[in-house]
Amino acid sequence: MYTSVNQRKKYILWHFIAAVFFAVFGMVYELFSHGVFSPYMAFAFTIPLVAGGILQSILLKTKVRIPDLALTLWNYAIVLLTVGSIWKGVLDIYGTTNRLIVYYPIFGGILLLLAVVQFILKKKRAVSR
Repeated sequence: MYTSVNQRKKYILWHFIAAVFFAVFGMVYELFSHGVFSPYMAFAFTIPLVAGGILQSILLKTKVRIPDLALTLWNYAIVLLTVGSIWKGVLDIYGTTNRLIVYYPIFGGILLLLAVVQFILKKKRAVSR
């Protein structure tokens, strides 16, 4: 199964909305952080903007069909990487660490890799038929 164009447009819109939300959230959070800056907090909005909004818009314009599972894994990876970046920013601003923070980029990368593998396997299967 492939995701419909209308559904993909909704995903793209939500990624742009999330990017704006996290940009404003990061600015407000750092406004009240007493001069402490974290690039993880400040640039967390770029993950849904680039990976969700811009990349998926390009794929939509080039009429690339994306399997449902690949798109779902990709969207989960974007959420996981964004939440991990925000959480790392909060910890940096607070001035502490957490040993579990390393798992966010690891599992986000695994989800991205699984999405790409699913996309390639589905394309190969469609071509071989």
